[in-house]
Amino acid sequence: MVLDFNIELAKKYKSKSQIARILTEDWVLGNSFCPNCGNTKLNSFATNNPAADFYCSNCSSDYELKSSKSSLSNKVVDGAYNTMITKIMSNQNPHFFFLNYTTSYSVKNFFCIPKHFFIPDIIAKRKPLIATARRAGWVGCNILIKDIPPSGRVFIIHNEQIIKPKDVIRQWQKTSFLSNEEVANRGWLLEVISIIDKIPNKIFNLSEVYSFENFVKIKFPRNRFIREKIRQQLQVLRDKGFIQFKGNGIYQKD
Repeated sequence: MVLDFNIELAKKYKSKSQIARILTEDWVLGNSFCPNCGNTKLNSFATNNPAADFYCSNCSSDYELKSSKSSLSNKVVDGAYNTMITKIMSNQNPHFFFLNYTTSYSVKNFFCIPKHFFIPDIIAKRKPLIATARRAGWVGCNILIKDIPPSGRVFIIHNEQIIKPKDVIRQWQKTSFLSNEEVANRGWLLEVISIIDKIPNKIFNLSEVYSFENFVKIKFPRNRFIREKIRQQLQVLRDKGFIQFKGNGIYQKD
């Protein structure tokens, strides 16, 4: 895996956005792999395919690429809001690659967020286009990366350091059980995963999880049994192998 783009491909283009698209898509095809199954070669869909940019011929995973020179830690602009929500609710959304590159056209960060981390809560509606716009009234959306737990950001390259493929696949598989959960049920699981990710120590106790109770109440204001729900989700995460229960309210991260 190399970090530099093949800038020779961009010599005949003038548009910065087109140059970025050509270079980043070429880099992914030549260097990335499928983090779901480990297949060493991805294929590209036809240009402007509305479904995704790449696919894996081994496990049929689809991937959409978002790239930027700016940091990709807060939010990323995406397409139509209603279309995105419909895809998520019907489980037809692709996995997302996020590529952050330098001014010298070299990869700085490259990570993937699996589709099972996408719920309506992390999709923010943008303002409709003004009446004089060509697509007046059209409503786009932003993907709120900041609201996705660190466990859902599967790095392939982190701060210009290449992550071993086996470690990438291991992190992916650690949360793959979420793909079997209904979208409506993922919110609570993702919230508790996010809490666990925020606890610095590998071994933690129930009291540390409860310390986030007020934040959870804001997220789920109608639920009057927050602690009971948290314990329920911890049991699910234990059964799925995401954490281990050591007894007496003590847990351990995998």
